[in-house]
Amino acid sequence: MNTETKKHVSLAIMMFMQFMLVAVWWVSLAAWLENMGASGDIKALVLSSMAIGSMASPLIGAFADRYLPAQRVLAIANLLTAALLAAAGFAAGSWWSFAFILLAMLCYMPTWSLTSSIALVHARRELFPRIRMFGTIGWVASGLFSLAAVYGFGVEKFDGTTLPVFCGSAVALLAAALNLNLPNTPPAGAGKRLSLFQILGLDAFWMLNKPDYRLFMLCSILAMISFSMYYSFGSEFLQSCNYEYITLTMNWGQTVELFFLFFATTIIARLGIRWAMAAGLAALTARYLSFWIGGVASIPALYITGILFHGLIFGLFFVGGQIYTDRRAPAALRAQAQGMYSFIIWGLALLAGNFFCRQLIDSYTSVDAAGVKIYDWNTIFGMVTGVAAFTTLFFIFSFKEINENKASTN
Repeated sequence: MNTETKKHVSLAIMMFMQFMLVAVWWVSLAAWLENMGASGDIKALVLSSMAIGSMASPLIGAFADRYLPAQRVLAIANLLTAALLAAAGFAAGSWWSFAFILLAMLCYMPTWSLTSSIALVHARRELFPRIRMFGTIGWVASGLFSLAAVYGFGVEKFDGTTLPVFCGSAVALLAAALNLNLPNTPPAGAGKRLSLFQILGLDAFWMLNKPDYRLFMLCSILAMISFSMYYSFGSEFLQSCNYEYITLTMNWGQTVELFFLFFATTIIARLGIRWAMAAGLAALTARYLSFWIGGVASIPALYITGILFHGLIFGLFFVGGQIYTDRRAPAALRAQAQGMYSFIIWGLALLAGNFFCRQLIDSYTSVDAAGVKIYDWNTIFGMVTGVAAFTTLFFIFSFKEINENKASTN
């Protein structure tokens, strides 16, 4: 195995571990909160821990750009995540558990931009979707934990319990050790004078002065608001429909994502960023339309169809967004640019989306005489379908991509 191949293998392992460690517990988190009797506001807050954690991404990106090699920052973040998830598991049932989850996500979420930055430094941009694909493989593989627990160890129930949190802690600890073997990624901006914006990791926000990038981010924010209904509350929906293996069911979407990530380079090259991302947004609309029709026409199979659209949505729109961000950022700010993207999309937009969707769910949920919640998912998904359709049309008619990296001159 030559040096280049070894490098790509190590990057693939990095992605695999990074996404497995969060998927094993995050996918069923809404169901766990429901089973613990958490109120609607508490659910929205805890499910927004990913969004709040993403807001630390620019700061960590600035640190990696200036002071320490990115792979060391990544290993430290994983180690802290492992400790905090373990603490959340032991404190299950108390508000301390929610606090530890929030702290864990403050450490974990910046690793999304870090892993993207590391991969884009050591591999050609065209290969990034295929390297990122191994993160999706890790996400899908996280479903095996529930099968192993139920059939291998005789656990009565895995999803919706505290066990996934402990599994995430163990995987994070292993990831911390493996990431020490990543290729060295020294700070690109080492020795440069720091401003307050740079210390806070906000230097890359000047990219929002570019009309094309500003419009791209606006469309991404709108997309995330509707995307969060499935991403954050999908497990609550499936649990209310009496699905037993929630993580495995939702991971069918990530399985399809593998296919689209593998071919994303070809698709983006042929369609261009604009039309590739438009296809991802159209799939977002089709997902909720499938959920809505599935409920109105009593065709549960359409719920699985809606889940399968995840591959198109994530593989084309969100990964395409990371590629566009890298294209429009100067080399010395690429880690911060990915951090800024995470801050806005997986931070502010996901936070807004979670509270919007939580209010929407609560507005169309009642409790019967036996104390059982009755969800009006048909109305909920009908409204979200409208939001997604508007976002798709707005993007198609307003966004014009810039093909060349003119970040240093525009």
